[in-house]
Amino acid sequence: MIDEFAKVYLHEDLRWVRHSLLQRLDGLSEYEVRRPMTTTGTNPLGLVKHLTMTEAVYLGDTFDRAAPWPHPRYDDPDYRNRDSLWATETESRADVVGAYQRAWAHADATIDALPLDAVGLVPWWLQPTVKLFNVMIHVLTETNRHAGHADILREKLDESNESTAKEPSGDWELHRARIDLAARRAATAG
Repeated sequence: MIDEFAKVYLHEDLRWVRHSLLQRLDGLSEYEVRRPMTTTGTNPLGLVKHLTMTEAVYLGDTFDRAAPWPHPRYDDPDYRNRDSLWATETESRADVVGAYQRAWAHADATIDALPLDAVGLVPWWLQPTVKLFNVMIHVLTETNRHAGHADILREKLDESNESTAKEPSGDWELHRARIDLAARRAATAG
């Protein structure tokens, strides 16, 4: 009973955060969704592309349920993590989002088909024999982590485009000033 409850709960959380992540793309231009916003080039569309591979590999290949389309894998000889974190100029936003939605449909089918104690294999993990439960936690954690990145990137993009700002800038300026003052006081007190 608890296994089915846990499986449904985790799966619903995963479904929610997937949609939340895609909402971060709404209203952004092609440049904004692709623009490198950190030293490592992180951008909103690249996060979606990366999570496409995450879902296809962990909730597909791991359980011998390979996605029926070619996709990169973490154990590919020339794979570098940075390769999956950005979209090329020939990959449209619709292509990247569509691939993510296909990957999550495939992942959902795996979750629906297998019990939480189904055994899979992740060769690059320290303990490579895993259960669906562990992999669901991993994918949910990874998706939440990158959705948080997307939230921050979107906040920075909205700051640079005042027409999309949702709250009066003065309120946030006062809030930031209070935080900055607390940080300065803490630094001098230590």
